[in-house]
Amino acid sequence: MWFDPLLMIVTAPAVILMLVAQFRIKSAYANGMQIDARLTGAAAARHILDRAGLHDVGIEETHGHLSDHYDPRQRVLRLSYEVYHTRTATAVGIAAHEAGHAIQHGTGYLPLVIRNAAVPAAQFGPWAFMLMMVLGALMSSPRLLIIGLACYGGLVFFQLVNLPVEFDASNRAKKLLTEYGIVDGDGAVAVRSVLNAAGWTYVAATLEALLTLLYYAWRILGQSQRNDD
Repeated sequence: MWFDPLLMIVTAPAVILMLVAQFRIKSAYANGMQIDARLTGAAAARHILDRAGLHDVGIEETHGHLSDHYDPRQRVLRLSYEVYHTRTATAVGIAAHEAGHAIQHGTGYLPLVIRNAAVPAAQFGPWAFMLMMVLGALMSSPRLLIIGLACYGGLVFFQLVNLPVEFDASNRAKKLLTEYGIVDGDGAVAVRSVLNAAGWTYVAATLEALLTLLYYAWRILGQSQRNDD
């Protein structure tokens, strides 16, 4: 069941979409790095946060490439070196996106509240799924397999609720960067290209999780029905 080639066929659309999205990100990232912005990524994020009244949200430099994120527990934006230091459309676009998450947090944006509550399901759901699959197979227990399926459903739920969170943060970033004059017309186009490409990676991840869930549901529930017959 776990190594069925059919699973690769079922999830192939999501894998292909992810590869295309990653190619688009690399291309858009590189192009956006060639277009100037009025501020560095860190300065743009600071400006957006201050305009939103979030003076207590910090901004730190972090290691890695495309490692940018907002930490709601520490209330801090962590930006990679290029995003933190460069005055480019790519830098301010990514920084503004993360600032958008901080604004969501500060305003109690409901999908973000739900997503944050679902983080444990996303972290532990796949592990619990594999454990239940192994135990269910060893013990010939359809009930354990179904419990495992429900655990994997937690990851799918997280991915689904994550989509509006990410797209809303990107929409905020596009709007505010233009409204505050941080990018010009060419910069706005480059920002849209970077953030839209990033958005498709979330779509691809969600699609892969959903297709995987449907595949195992078909296998487990179908097998359970056959056993009952």
